[in-house]
Amino acid sequence: ICCCFLNGSGEEVCEAKNLGPSSGPNRLRDLCTFCTISLDQEEVYRTKVYEKSVSPFYGEDFYFEIPRPFQCLSFYVYAKSMFQIRDLPVGKVAIRKEDLYKYCGKENWFQLQPVDPHSEVQGKVHLEMKLNELITENGSICQQLVVQIIACQGLPLISGQNCDPYATVTLVGPARWKKTKVKKKTSDPQFDETFHFEVTRSSSYKGRSHFHVEEEDIEKLEIKVELWNNGNLAQDVFLGETRVSVKILRNDNVHRAWYLLQPKGNGTKSKPDDLGSLRLKVTYTEDNVLPSAFYTALRNLMLKSPDVKPISASAAHVLGDICRESVGYEALLPVVRLLLHHNRLLPFLTSVAALELENTQEANTIFRGNSLATRCIDDMMKIVGKSYLTVTLKPVLNEIFESNKTCEIDPVKLKEGDNVEVNKENLQGYVQKVFTSITQSSSSCPPLMCDVFRSLRQLASKRFPADPHVQYSAVSSFIFLRFFAVAVLSPHTFQLRSHHPDPEISRTLTLISKTIQSLGSWGSLSKNKLSSFKETYMYDFFKLFQEDECIEKVKKVRNITARCVHMIFNREVHKRAQGRKRIGKKNFKKRWLRVTNQELSYHKQKGKESLCVIPVKNILGVEKLEESAFNRKNMFQVIHSEKPLYVQAGNCVETNSWIEVLSQVSRCNPGRLSTFHPSAYVGGSWLCCKELNENTPGCKPCTATVLANIQLDIDCDRETERIFSFFSSNRSRLQKMEDACAGMSVYLGQQEECSAFTIQDPKETFRTIKELGEVLDDLQAQHDSKGALTDEPGTM
Repeated sequence: ICCCFLNGSGEEVCEAKNLGPSSGPNRLRDLCTFCTISLDQEEVYRTKVYEKSVSPFYGEDFYFEIPRPFQCLSFYVYAKSMFQIRDLPVGKVAIRKEDLYKYCGKENWFQLQPVDPHSEVQGKVHLEMKLNELITENGSICQQLVVQIIACQGLPLISGQNCDPYATVTLVGPARWKKTKVKKKTSDPQFDETFHFEVTRSSSYKGRSHFHVEEEDIEKLEIKVELWNNGNLAQDVFLGETRVSVKILRNDNVHRAWYLLQPKGNGTKSKPDDLGSLRLKVTYTEDNVLPSAFYTALRNLMLKSPDVKPISASAAHVLGDICRESVGYEALLPVVRLLLHHNRLLPFLTSVAALELENTQEANTIFRGNSLATRCIDDMMKIVGKSYLTVTLKPVLNEIFESNKTCEIDPVKLKEGDNVEVNKENLQGYVQKVFTSITQSSSSCPPLMCDVFRSLRQLASKRFPADPHVQYSAVSSFIFLRFFAVAVLSPHTFQLRSHHPDPEISRTLTLISKTIQSLGSWGSLSKNKLSSFKETYMYDFFKLFQEDECIEKVKKVRNITARCVHMIFNREVHKRAQGRKRIGKKNFKKRWLRVTNQELSYHKQKGKESLCVIPVKNILGVEKLEESAFNRKNMFQVIHSEKPLYVQAGNCVETNSWIEVLSQVSRCNPGRLSTFHPSAYVGGSWLCCKELNENTPGCKPCTATVLANIQLDIDCDRETERIFSFFSSNRSRLQKMEDACAGMSVYLGQQEECSAFTIQDPKETFRTIKELGEVLDDLQAQHDSKGALTDEPGTM
């Protein structure tokens, strides 16, 4: 599974083996299994269900960014049974955030651990401890331990809502315990309660219920703090515990620190049954981002790149050059996002594409390699083209998944009873629908993609003026081969489907994708192209398509224009009632929320008539809502001409998706707000700014929009920090490139050490590298002075 956070991470759930108890009636031979990923106790991803196997191969990737702190990344394996109402937990793998680096970038087998309520903990507690000496009436000295429970953070949700937490404090020795008050509906309770424990008795006290001084060694005592959810009439739920030895006060009069909550008894148990194991590949990236002012110099140097002549001497191109061997072109993604945010991406892409065309000798190989130019354009399409894919491919992909017709045409892979002619007809129907949907989608293409493709056509025609088809192949190389064909092959990667397809549908998508790639290339291929297909069974299939007609459809790509982006997005959510009922649990109800390029609507159930319709043109802003507004996480608000619509999404990833889609579809609306209220108007005032007038302008600036056609949540400081990290880890290569420039300036001609870099103008490139070195040194000094961030348990 692959993922990524504000701290960034990717996981690949590869496979499991020997699932379930090693023997007995609970063996999972006849059960289907699936795997989920959770951040602490919040599920963010679920794999497909794998049919009846104790050693399933999942093979799924997931990449995402985490908009909040987390402690633990967990993978759960569940079994489905037709006789069970609920999915059965088989086991889990839980990796603490501080341990992720141990497994980063490598595949590892993890033993599954049992799942039980007392081990499902998250959050941390803030404690203060100190020892006081008291003098009794008769002059003897009594020791007193003072424990203050200050606060907790990040406690789990209970049944999807904030808990009602309280804490118990126990002095472990001769047990004495005390309890805080219950805090209502909060995951971050502020207790600020102090408890006193007498740890030696006064000489005048003779009570048998108390312990004797000589029997107690203060340094052997420990404090145990347990967090519980108050169940009212139901049973209280354990939320976690932490234990701190009193000997920590040996050197300090006062100890004050945060501690992570642990499972019951710190999770120590007898050795469980062998539940099987899970193979995972985790990639984790964490950035310590400094205040914005520290990045000004490096950011300006990167934003100046499109204007540098030649483009190979720019800071952005230098970064791609020096990182090519170590990380490929991964370092270009933050560059693309930074340039995109500042509307500088189009001139940069035009320049790097022109440089690549200079080195392209044949028109039929145009933009076919994995180069700096093609990687940058790929990243751009993935960022700005998500909604374009949704409106173009999602309807036909849904049909393919739901109808699930057999399309295998390889004689070697045919199953008993399959009819190859029927399969060929099924495949032809799917291909025609996908191909037609693509070639008729020009009006939905995002404006930035249109501008880039227009520039590519002009550059290609200028480079190969004798080839009339090159202007089409320059665009189809990206739009067909690198965009639509890839999305058809892996729809879950582009959020077109929630999970991986099953093997039969996956094979169908593979055949469709290969066909779309070839059809997209027809405008530039020779007349005898049918004889060049590698698979002989594809020869007859391609003869089903009328060549000239397909070429004309491919040429329609030239008509791509910068029009509005159309999109459709729908999910089940919880929606707050729109003023009809102010109190009670029924204030939030499950609804099916749906958005198109024309309207936002919600329905009682999927497919039912709409209960309310909000025209997209009336949307004035889409922003996150503070958790304190309704004591619920993952909430956002749609601000429109009437009362705001308050919505709770399923998880943090879905929340971001809703905000992105709604912001994009309403981006050009007149009257969009510049400020908003991050909380709700409740009880006659705004909770955020305490203003009494409901019509008071917002107290917080709205999220800034970027470009005229797209709304992206791009943190430029973070992207610049990523760029700094890539430069820092490749300083030796940067030095080699600087030496190569110096050598070329002194000795005429191309030197052997220069062949690893693109150096057109050694003097200009040398100047850029020297400037980069100074900027990187200054930024490194700032990092060193700030020190590394840490949240180690037991520290301040």
